[in-house]
Amino acid sequence: MPKTLADIEAHALAALSRAGVARDVAQEAAASCAFLEACNYPGLKTLAEALGDARRVLTLSRDAMGLDLDNVSCVFIAPAVAAAVARDGRAFLRNVRHGLYLVPQSLKINVAIGCPIDPAFALGGERSKNPYTEKLQLAQQMGVAVDQSLWQSLAG
Repeated sequence: MPKTLADIEAHALAALSRAGVARDVAQEAAASCAFLEACNYPGLKTLAEALGDARRVLTLSRDAMGLDLDNVSCVFIAPAVAAAVARDGRAFLRNVRHGLYLVPQSLKINVAIGCPIDPAFALGGERSKNPYTEKLQLAQQMGVAVDQSLWQSLAG
């Protein structure tokens, strides 16, 4: 049965809240989860993986090579990474885990993104359009098919 984007976001937010994730981080992650599902990316699957991680916080520090995300899931740190890029400019990211969660953030700050499934890529630079507009509109109208067993696993 298709789920609405609001259903997906609420379900993700509940799972993040049960896991003790800070409210502001949980809200951003839940919205990103719905966005990713709308675009046929594994938002829920990635979220389920990330909830099993012991490390969820990282103090970002830019060095000569860019930002080392130290394999902390972008489910939890994507807004902070995007804020650092918006503030300090384009950065090469390395040791990236769950980089897809940076896609909606890159659109929010209107910057280009490298390949978010690689463990290292750049974030920043010029973006000329939003390639996800049509997918998001279709998902709003039709809903999104989700894996029921994955949905249940996040139900707690």
